[in-house]
Order: sequence, then C-alpha cells, then structure tokens
Amino acid sequence: MILPIRAFGDPVLRKVGKDIDKDYPGLQELIDNMFETMYSANGIGLAAPQIGLDIRMFIVDVTPLAEDEDYEDIAEELKDFKKVFINAQILEESGEEWKFNEGCLSIPDVREDVKRKSTIVIEYFDENFVKHTETFSDIRARVIQHEYDHIEGTLFTDHLSSLKKKLVKGKLVKISQGDVSINYKMRFPK
Repeated sequence: MILPIRAFGDPVLRKVGKDIDKDYPGLQELIDNMFETMYSANGIGLAAPQIGLDIRMFIVDVTPLAEDEDYEDIAEELKDFKKVFINAQILEESGEEWKFNEGCLSIPDVREDVKRKSTIVIEYFDENFVKHTETFSDIRARVIQHEYDHIEGTLFTDHLSSLKKKLVKGKLVKISQGDVSINYKMRFPK
C-alpha cells in the first residue's frame, strides 16, 4: 500500500525515533509498504518518520544509480544495494567531507549541496532482526547518512549555511502549507 509522505513542517519529522523489537506489529507489511511508497515517489531512501512513525527504521535502494554514468566505477556495488535498517546507530564517520546535491521526498522541489563524511560505520538490524556492523563509503554512505538523519529528527536543510537557510525559507513555508506540485501522495501539516 502506498502511504502518504509527511511534508516539511510535520512534527514527526523532528522526533528522535524509538527502537523497536522483532515483534513490532505488522513489521514486514510496514517494510513492504515503505518500499512501495518510496518507489512510487521515485526515491532511493525513505525513513519511518516520513510516513508518520517515530521509530528507528529506514530503507534504501540505490539500484537505480547503477545505471547512472556518474557511478559507473561502483556500478556493481550499487546494483543490488537494497537494505532495511532497524535501530541503526552510526558508530563512526570518517574520510574527507564532500559536497553533494541532496533532495528529500518530504521537502519536494528543494535541492541543495550538503557536506558529509565519505565513510561511515553503522550498526543495525535487518528485517529479520539479524545484527550487522558494516562500513559503507561513496554514495551509499551518503544515502544512509541522509536517512539516518531522519530517525534523529534532522533534515538535510539543517546542514545548510545560515544564508542558504534564508534562501530556501520561503519554499519551506510553501511546502508546509501544501503549496507545492508533486506527483506522489503527501500529507501536509494541519
């Protein structure tokens, strides 16, 4: 089932997510719905707060990037990179900071350069509640960091300079009021 994505201004996007356990009600259905929702919005990542749940879960599927010529040197690594992250904790961020133009399904029509470290070490449970500690680099690390921010109550716009924040403020207000043209299901703050 395709769920509405919460728009900028929804209080749930500012909550720090709570850990869940393997008995979380309807977990597999929720995961399936999140993937369906993400795909319908042409996204490569989606966090539970974006669908109104303040829990520590997000999904990523960077497979579409394997076809992008910008990533041809890592196409094999991206080809089947589809994961569920539950109760994730980033243990370490390292490497050079690099700028990348980010966007967010909760903040349509706003894209800005964000600096992030190039490598992360993250501990998480997968959809079967198997614990993993893994290291990711390149665009995979970036997508994970972006989604991880969501379960920490942070949005990519929080990483912008004061000047950039002032420049996008008007767009953010319009999004929170529902004054945006999108081709996927959204829920705007009341």
